[in-house]
Amino acid sequence: MKRREFVLALGGAAVWPLVARAQQPRRVSRIALLMVNGETDAESETRVAAFRRGLEQVGLSEGGNVQIDYHWAVGSAERAQSVASAMTAVTPDVAVANGTPAVAAMMRLASAVPIVFVVVTDPVGNGFVQSMAKPGGNVTGFSTFEPEIGSKWLELLREVVPDLGRLAIIANFGIPAPWPRCARFK
Repeated sequence: MKRREFVLALGGAAVWPLVARAQQPRRVSRIALLMVNGETDAESETRVAAFRRGLEQVGLSEGGNVQIDYHWAVGSAERAQSVASAMTAVTPDVAVANGTPAVAAMMRLASAVPIVFVVVTDPVGNGFVQSMAKPGGNVTGFSTFEPEIGSKWLELLREVVPDLGRLAIIANFGIPAPWPRCARFK
């Protein structure tokens, strides 16, 4: 009888750590999301919905195993800077920055937090990453286009409208874009 009690006790001791580990609460990952536009902006709503769907596709559910802290810069670089400061105070597991001003604000403050950017023009030219192939540092992401594509746009336009003599480009030259490096029509 003592042998059976010993075997049961030994089996219970072996199983106990597994049971204790199974009862531990699941860790909730924290994502800080900084959007350049406002919360009620239609584009922001669309992007946030797509972001949530993408997380769900990889098994992350808001309110379940991930907490998303939403922050809105409302079109202001100064507001993006103050919001980024508040974001880094809670030390998220990862920060997602939507737009060039949001990435610039995050980079000034968060050297230890991984930053993923989206909808950024010329991340290499802005100094966010070393190169698109090897970003380096704690920043990576998706660019809206490469600067070299500006030349290609002009080439395609030339093919579509061969006798084009003049072209006007309406752009915000305060935001780095491919325009200064574009080829010129001759």
